[in-house]
Amino acid sequence: MFNKSFMKFTGLLLIAAMLTGCGSKSNNNSTPTDAAAKNESTEAKGDGKTEEIKVMIWDRGTAAPGTTNEENALTKWIQEQVLAECNVKVTYMAVPRSGSDDKLNVMMAGGNAPDIVFTYDQSIFGNYASNGGLADLTEALASNGGTINETIGNIQYMGQLDGKQYAIMKRRGLQVPRHVGYIRKDWLDALGMKVPTNKEELFQALKAFKEKNPGNVSKVIPWAMGGTSDTEMFYLNFIGSYVPALSEEDAYVYSENFKIFADGAVNGIRQMNALYNEGLITPDFATDTSNDIFVQDVTAGNAGFILVDSTNPFGWIPVLKSNVENAELVPLNCFDTPEGNYLNPTEPLYGMYIMVPETSSAKAGACVKYLNWLADPVNAENVAYSPDHTRDEAGVPLYLKEEELNEAGYPGNLGDYNIVNDHLEYVNNKEGVVAAWSTGSDWATTDWYNNLYDVMNTDMYLYPTYPVVLESEATYISNLKTMSIEYVYKLISCPASEFDSLQVSEYDRLVKAGLEKVFDDRRTYYQENVAGK
Repeated sequence: MFNKSFMKFTGLLLIAAMLTGCGSKSNNNSTPTDAAAKNESTEAKGDGKTEEIKVMIWDRGTAAPGTTNEENALTKWIQEQVLAECNVKVTYMAVPRSGSDDKLNVMMAGGNAPDIVFTYDQSIFGNYASNGGLADLTEALASNGGTINETIGNIQYMGQLDGKQYAIMKRRGLQVPRHVGYIRKDWLDALGMKVPTNKEELFQALKAFKEKNPGNVSKVIPWAMGGTSDTEMFYLNFIGSYVPALSEEDAYVYSENFKIFADGAVNGIRQMNALYNEGLITPDFATDTSNDIFVQDVTAGNAGFILVDSTNPFGWIPVLKSNVENAELVPLNCFDTPEGNYLNPTEPLYGMYIMVPETSSAKAGACVKYLNWLADPVNAENVAYSPDHTRDEAGVPLYLKEEELNEAGYPGNLGDYNIVNDHLEYVNNKEGVVAAWSTGSDWATTDWYNNLYDVMNTDMYLYPTYPVVLESEATYISNLKTMSIEYVYKLISCPASEFDSLQVSEYDRLVKAGLEKVFDDRRTYYQENVAGK
C-alpha cells in the first residue's frame, strides 16, 4: 500500500521533471500563457518518424450534418496541428457516452481499445493498472510532458500506482458541486410561497404543487426523477443531508456515492419513500432507464422540482421556456444538514483518468506528446471553443451558436475533445464565470447566473481522496455502484410497509457483493497510512 508522504514525494519528482514536449501555437488571436510560450519546441518531433495514434472520443449524437464525431472540422484542425507540431498522426474512435465505461471494459478485455482511453472511475483505473492492463507513462511524461507538468502537474499524483504513472489526470476548470436542486419559482409565486431554504419548506412546496397544480398542467410532478443506473444525481444530496457531519476517516470510507450507507442516511431514504408514496415523486421513475421521460417532463413544464447534475438545466430551460413562456426554473440550496448548514459535494481539481492500454505501450511517447499538446491553455481553448471562436471584452471565450457549429462542420460536443486541461483563466473569478455562462444566453438574466454561482459556492465540500485503489475496490466497486443505485431506487419506490424488510435484504445482497470488504479496507488504509501523519 501507498505511504502518503512517499506519494507526495514522487509527485514532486514528476513535477520537477519538466523536459520539453511538443509545443503550442495559436491559430487565433489568443495569447499563449508564459508556461505555454516556454514550450515552443521542435524537440518533440524526435527522429522525424511520424507516429500514429488512435484516441477515444465520446459520441453524444451531436455531430454536424454530414460529419461524424470521428471526422469533422475540429478533428481535421487538431490532426493538422498535432502532425505539424508533434509529428503525430491522430485518428479517433467514437464510443457512446452512455455506458462508455462498459464499452471501455469490453474493448480492454478484447485487446482492441484505442491507444488513448479515459474514465472518471478511479476503480476502473486501479483495476487496469494493478492487473497489468496499462502502459507505464512515467518516462514518457518526464520526456514529453513539459506542458502537463507546468500547467497541471500538481494533480498528476492521482494517476500513480506503486510510484509509476499509469494515467494522465485531467484538470477541471470551474469547480462546481456535482448536483444542484432547481425549483419552479413561477409556481411558487403563484402560490405566494418563497423559494425553500430547508427540507421542511421543500416538502410544503411539493405538497402544494400536487394539491393546487399552480402550473395548470395535465401531469403535475412535484419532484421529477429518472431511473438511469449510472448516476446518483437524483437523490444523493438529499439523502446525504440526513447524515451528521463525518470525520475525515468516515468521509473516506463512505465517499461519495456510498454516503447512503453512513449513519442517518436510511432516514433520508425513508423520507423519499414517504414522498413517493404520497405521489410527490415521479411514478415508476426507476423504469425510465434512459431518463428520456424525465427530461420530457422537465421541458414540457410538468416538473416542479429536480435534483440533477449542476448545469444540466442549461440545455433544458430554453426548451422549457419555448413550451411555457413564463416558466422560471431557479437553483436553490434547501437540503439543510443536522448541523443546520448545507453540504455541497464538489468536484475535485482532477477529473478523468487518461490512460494508454498496455497493448499500446510502444506508443506511450506519442500519446503523451498529443496529451501535452492538449494541455497547453491556448490549444485547450481552441479545441473547447473551436479555432474560430472569439472572446468578449472581459476576455471570456465565446461559444459558437449551434447553427454556426453546424455550418462550419464542428460537433456540438467540442469540450469532449479537450480531455486534458479545462482550467482557462476566466474560471478564476465570479465575473468571468458569470460572463461565460450568460454570454449569448437569451433564456436567463445575469442575475439568474449570479444566483447560480452563489448557490454553487455555498458550503462546498471535497471528499478526501488518496492515490490508492484497494484490491477490494478494484474487484467489487464497479458492480457495487450500480447495485447501490438500484438499492436506493427500490427503497424509494416500495410500499412503506415493506421498507424495513426490503432494506435489510437489499443491504445483505450488497454485503455479499463485497460492500463491507470495501469499507473495512478503506478504514484500514486510512488508519495505517493517513491518520496522524
